[in-house]
Parts: sequence; C-alpha cells; structure tokens
Amino acid sequence: MAETRMPETSPAPLLEARGLTRHFQVGGMFSRRTLHAVDDVDLVIQPREIVTLVGESGSGKSTVARLLAGLFRPTAGDIRFHGRPLATMRGRRSMLEYRRRVQMVFQDPYSSLNPVYPAAHGIFRALKLHRPNLRRQDRRAEAERILDSVGLTPSREFLRKYPYELSGGQRQRFGFAQALASRPELILADEPVSMLDVSIRIGVLNLMAQSRERDNVSLLYITHDIASARYISDRLLVMYAGRVVERGPVEDVLAHPKHPYTELLLSAIPDPYAPAEVQAAPDAGEPPRVIDPEPGCRFRWRCPYAVAECARIDPPLRRLRPDHDAACIVATADEVAVGLGDRA
Repeated sequence: MAETRMPETSPAPLLEARGLTRHFQVGGMFSRRTLHAVDDVDLVIQPREIVTLVGESGSGKSTVARLLAGLFRPTAGDIRFHGRPLATMRGRRSMLEYRRRVQMVFQDPYSSLNPVYPAAHGIFRALKLHRPNLRRQDRRAEAERILDSVGLTPSREFLRKYPYELSGGQRQRFGFAQALASRPELILADEPVSMLDVSIRIGVLNLMAQSRERDNVSLLYITHDIASARYISDRLLVMYAGRVVERGPVEDVLAHPKHPYTELLLSAIPDPYAPAEVQAAPDAGEPPRVIDPEPGCRFRWRCPYAVAECARIDPPLRRLRPDHDAACIVATADEVAVGLGDRA
C-alpha cells in the first residue's frame, strides 16, 4: 500500500494584517463624526523582506505603523505575528517580547532622542531592558558594535555625544541603532528620510538595505516618495484616504501602474530627460474625504477617468497582473484600461 503523505504547509508570514481598520471620533464628546484613518487594509510581511507603504500625507500610513506596533488598538481586523494574534498578547511580558521583536523608527530623529542624556542612552536602555543577560561591560561593547554597524564611527566618540551635537542623518542612524539593539525581526520605519537633506537620504536607505542583509531583519518602509521605493523594497503598497488602492512587486507596479492615483504619484517624479514642454498630469479635484466618507471610490473627486459607477461602488482590490492588485473599477488586466482611453 502506497504511503500517504501529508500536504506540505507553507510557514506563516512574519507579520500579517487582515481587514485592519482604525476609526477616530472627531468633533467632541457628543459628536457622531468619524475619521476613517484606516479602512480594511490587508498587509503581509515575510521574513527578510522590505515592503514599502507609499501615499501622501493623511493617507493613513503612520496609523498603520502604530497599529502594527501595538500603540493603537484596531477598530476592526486582525494582526498576527508568526501566526499568533496580537489581540492575545495582553500581558506585560507578552507585549514586552512583541515590542522587542517589532521595533519602530520615527520620522523626527530629534524627538526620538532624550536631549538630557547622551544619544546612546536609548541604546543602553534597550540593551538593559531586552537583553538582561548582558553585563555592564558587555553592554558597552555591544553598543559600540551597533554604532559601528550603522556607520557612526568612531563609536567610542559617538557614545559620549549629545543629540544637539549630531546632524540630522546621525540622529536618524541613532534611531536605527536603538531599534537594532533589541535584535528585532521587524522594523517599522515611518518616513525615516523625509526630514533629511537629499544628499543624506541615500545613506539611510543603504543602512536599511544593509540591516536586512546583515541582521536578517524585515522592514516596513513608510514614505511619500514613491521613487525611493524602487531603490530598496521588494513589494509596494499604495495607500490613499485610508485604503490600499494598489499593491504588487515594486518593479511591476512602477512599470505598469493600474490605479490612477499611482499614476499621479509617478507623474510627480522629476524626469531630467523629458522634453521641456512635457508636464506632469494635472492633479485636479478635491482632497480625499475621510471624515464620514460617502459611498463610492474615494479617489473619484480627483480622478480624470472617473465614470458614473465610481460614485456608487467602492472597488475592492482585484488581481490584474501576476501578484499585482488594484482597486479600480475601470482598470483591467490589459495595458489600456476600459474608460481610460489610450494612454500609449
């Protein structure tokens, strides 16, 4: 009799969010107005993967990061880490372990450092809290090693520096050093380069890519700069007015955008080789409505391809190319979408 083999099951993702939703009441205690910051977001991050979440200010990107970090509780939806629901991690020890393994790097590098203490104070606190087996002299050696790994050399000098003595890029590197001190599996980087000079940004992006290779860490890179996504990320999610409107492999999304909002973001990237008379597509219409949004597509107020049905249907994400989804009722799997006309 032939041996019966059990079907192989794929390992659980590092982190998975399904139907993630977060609403806020606005307008006072007795107000019934609701801000839809995040609505029905699905997100999967695999081990050693860099995923970019891109969108303009107010799209809900930072709220997603805070939900994944456990700083906000979702209004609805489920977050799982290694297959375990985050909602079951209610004890202090469970949440401490989760926050050791899922770290966050904030947008403002100065506000994440205590100006009263040397900048390395946060690294020593993380080592003492999350790696209590290290002795005092071992913590100092580990802090020097971490500073070397993020490009802050000579590390012994940087251990003594205060935040006011550092440049913006050096402060942000300290932010990553604090995150790496606990040996995390996932770093949520919320606009880590938006407050830095253009000449310094590439160094921080390289640091993120090196962290993946050297420390086996995954990253969720949150940005409004879609051009930087191609440089370091594996997959791209485009977010608008609290919803994910397009997602897929970064090269495919950038080469074959299916949602009009993704096209709008790409049109804003300067092209030094374009003729002088070529201009970006105009951004006509109204800003997104996220307080008690009306039925229908939330981008229709700005979409040049909107049809009457867009005011009635809020389109879900659907597969248009291999591993490439978009939430647009007029987009099809063809390069020319129904109702959009010939864009060639």
